[in-house]
Amino acid sequence: MPTLNIYEVEAFGGGHAFKGNPAAVVPLDSFPDDAILQTIAAANNLSETAFFAPDPASGTLRLRWFTPAVEVKLCGHATLATGFVIMTILEPHLPAVTFDSASGLLAVTKSDDVLALDFPARTSETIAPIPGLAEVLGAKPIAYYKSDENFMVEFASAAEVAALTPDFKALKGLTELGLIATAPADAGNGVDFVSRFFAPAAGIDEDPVTGSAHCTLAPFWAGRLGKAKLEARQISARGGFLSVEDHGSRVTIAGKCRLYLQGQIDTGQN
Repeated sequence: MPTLNIYEVEAFGGGHAFKGNPAAVVPLDSFPDDAILQTIAAANNLSETAFFAPDPASGTLRLRWFTPAVEVKLCGHATLATGFVIMTILEPHLPAVTFDSASGLLAVTKSDDVLALDFPARTSETIAPIPGLAEVLGAKPIAYYKSDENFMVEFASAAEVAALTPDFKALKGLTELGLIATAPADAGNGVDFVSRFFAPAAGIDEDPVTGSAHCTLAPFWAGRLGKAKLEARQISARGGFLSVEDHGSRVTIAGKCRLYLQGQIDTGQN
């Protein structure tokens, strides 16, 4: 394994340059030691690096995701990026691809230039205010929630979410894997809700666009707004564009990708 191909893809960027969330995608014949995967992800220094390889036992492709610091059990934008690499570059005749992962089977389908994830839904439960979190964020949420490995906080307006200035060092000690901040979108712009996502505990201060967070956000806002299909914006500095649909136990999360660069990794191994 002296060299590996690598693709960097901007996911959920609406097809625009320098928008969305950059993910590295590395095809493999088989998985090396985890330490090698983590070292590559740390060297890439992107919010996620996706690695995939054939799984002879299941006959599917096994997909794994690493931040610069840890392996995670679900990642949306890097899954969308991996589907894009396979269906646009490696096997452009394919209309869909299914991955086996730590979160079960995940499908990506392609229709023209839009790719859609079929992901598990995540419910959220109201919890008591987290001591010190409002001070760390610089604003007081109107409600607090817990969803799987993340906390979520709700604000009254999109402007409040946009204005958050977290103390990331302090936030790292107050959250689990990550923190979703969300609010209804301003009326009249075709968007239903906005969000930001912070994960300093996973080595990511702010994630530009977080597909997996919308496993929680889609059912949450579908219930609040009384409709299954929603338009979402992640209002990070780069910005993200997502169309989501609540199906009960599953969610659809759709968006566009753009290839930013491709090349080879020299692993230094003979």
